[in-house]
Amino acid sequence: MNGFSDKVEKFLDILINKGGYKEVITGLQNTVIIAVMGLLIGIVIGTLIATVRVLPKYKKIVRVLDGFCSFYVGLFRGTPMVVQLLVFYYVMLPIIGVKMSSVLVAITVFGLNSGAYISEIMRSGILSVDPGQMEGGRAVGMSYSATMMKIVIPQAVKNILPTLGNEFITLIKETSVVSFVGAKDLYLAFQSIGSGTYEYMVPYLAMALIYIAVVCIITLGIKIMERRLRKSDRGR
Repeated sequence: MNGFSDKVEKFLDILINKGGYKEVITGLQNTVIIAVMGLLIGIVIGTLIATVRVLPKYKKIVRVLDGFCSFYVGLFRGTPMVVQLLVFYYVMLPIIGVKMSSVLVAITVFGLNSGAYISEIMRSGILSVDPGQMEGGRAVGMSYSATMMKIVIPQAVKNILPTLGNEFITLIKETSVVSFVGAKDLYLAFQSIGSGTYEYMVPYLAMALIYIAVVCIITLGIKIMERRLRKSDRGR
């Protein structure tokens, strides 16, 4: 027991007295920024792909776009996130001669990856909406795209909100791999603290508690949003 107390004291000494908390704050900020921005980019990409994939395949351009979207989804769902990060950072960027910060690279890859998963989530949400909603919009003179964006997709988002929340939680947890391209996240922050004393047990336990706390906050936020949406639906 005394051994564990000594480890805690060493951890607190580095965390508080030697400024380790600054690295933790920076790591937490980067973790949240990467996950939030990745989710937002993923929602935009996923919505566009889902819209294309539910379009009637009468025209050749639609079939071509659908094929491209299917390839995109298969590519990003079929490879691990860490492989996508490494290929993008160490292969793609040098080839095209572009320099990006490690955090921006992580945001880009997380957004592209999330877009592939959200496209399937959004597609199922769109298909769950009563077809009469589309017919009603077209009947009052709205175009297909306007009906989709103003009527169908908002209802689909309500249906898939819990699943989107799960995707956000997944992104939060997967940020632990961004250290492979040098981005300072929670993992790298606590890794640095542990290397200062060569004691990793307490730093890793503290890291796990922070991840759990963040996930609990996100879960609570999703539940609050769901309750408000149910109340708004009942109020109509």
